[in-house]
Amino acid sequence: MNGSTTAKGLAGIIAASSVGTLIEWYDFYIFGSLAVVIATKFFPQGDPTVALLSTLATFGAGFVVRPFGAIVFGRLGDLAGRKFTFLLTLVLMGLSTFAIGCVPGYATIGYWAPVLVLVLRLLQGLALGGEYGGAATYVAEHAPATARGFWTSWIQTTATIGLFLSLGVIITVKQSMTADDFTEWGWRIPFWISIVMVGVSIIIRLRMQESPIFARLKESGQLSANPLRESFGKKLNLKFVLLALFGATMGQGVVWYTGQFYALSFIQNTLHVELAQASQLIMWALLLGTPFFIFFGWLSDKIGRKWIMLSGMLLAVILYRPLYTAMYEVGTSGEHTVVAVKGTVQTILLSANGFWQLVGLVFIQVVLVAMVYGPIAAFLVELFPTRIRYTSMSLPYHVGNGIFGGMLPLVATYLTSRAALANEVASQAGLPLSYDKPYLEGLWYPMVVAAVCFVIGALFIDGKDNRIDD
Repeated sequence: MNGSTTAKGLAGIIAASSVGTLIEWYDFYIFGSLAVVIATKFFPQGDPTVALLSTLATFGAGFVVRPFGAIVFGRLGDLAGRKFTFLLTLVLMGLSTFAIGCVPGYATIGYWAPVLVLVLRLLQGLALGGEYGGAATYVAEHAPATARGFWTSWIQTTATIGLFLSLGVIITVKQSMTADDFTEWGWRIPFWISIVMVGVSIIIRLRMQESPIFARLKESGQLSANPLRESFGKKLNLKFVLLALFGATMGQGVVWYTGQFYALSFIQNTLHVELAQASQLIMWALLLGTPFFIFFGWLSDKIGRKWIMLSGMLLAVILYRPLYTAMYEVGTSGEHTVVAVKGTVQTILLSANGFWQLVGLVFIQVVLVAMVYGPIAAFLVELFPTRIRYTSMSLPYHVGNGIFGGMLPLVATYLTSRAALANEVASQAGLPLSYDKPYLEGLWYPMVVAAVCFVIGALFIDGKDNRIDD
């Protein structure tokens, strides 16, 4: 162990780090989990598709600013310390999430509603941009070199568990009231609950000590005077930042968001499965798949990180179209009950058989997520020296996840909607349909990005795990 950190002590460190990180992910994803409802509250309702795309764009805006949060808070973390910085990001995230639950709807304050929500989403993105790098670095700098993948993989589960928790809270709140009450005001409760969880996490994190490797570096007077310039102004460090982005995190980001968020969006918006059942379906897949994050983190300590991550990307490229074709067939051709009709759209409840078939198909995607995501914290930490680690690893992680991954729901939904519209126009004109399976068109984005990342990673990442104590 590093310094005097025992296995029991390291477990406590991970628990304290993970609770805060989990809550930040919960805060960030509660918006996306409620996208269908939020689209009816904060945007004009003339066109439901435009309202949904606007909601997803606002959701995506939080991802776009995550790299800026990585720069701002990464620099602060390398100058002031890991503990102080991710305590600050936790407070910022919690207050922003609570405030979203308080913003009046479009019917009350007009265009101020989407503007205020957008600003708060940007603050959430900044906070999350600083959180992950701090938590991953903090745990890695306590962990033994021979088990770094295993211990940091616990931090990797927090994003999935945060999504799981957001869905669980939504279901619980929804089932505690009538559908009309939930649509009218109950959807705000998951945002308000966040402030309580953040308060508990702050108390826990105040008791944490600084990372021993960073503390020794600070005592020796070897901290970087300008982490930004050292990370991105020096050719060698910049090379590793770009390699981390285009050879690892870019592909990891699109696989993560396809296997969890786009799967949920597809089930809700393409298959039109009722909100609570769709959420329960994803929750089961996440529950079954989450242990694989730990497994692949552990395995990466044994055989290396590189080929586990790249294999997950390659399998995603190969399997996505067959998986989503099967999902579509289950949702449209399998047994189901129509529970609501709005225009030409029918909201359905799947039969037990169809439900578990979809759970299995999403579970496969979660395993792919675990392959690319379980080992990546250890991989990123090992690329950079302690004095600039927080800054250097945070930026490629949040560009890969925030830009390439975070924009996936918007881009994929747009591509699917465009294909469906093209088919509708062709059908009305009596022409051959432009797309055989328009519901698969959104998958081209993650498949192309993952394929490019696989090639770059295979050619240029050496796959060797490194010391991190400088």
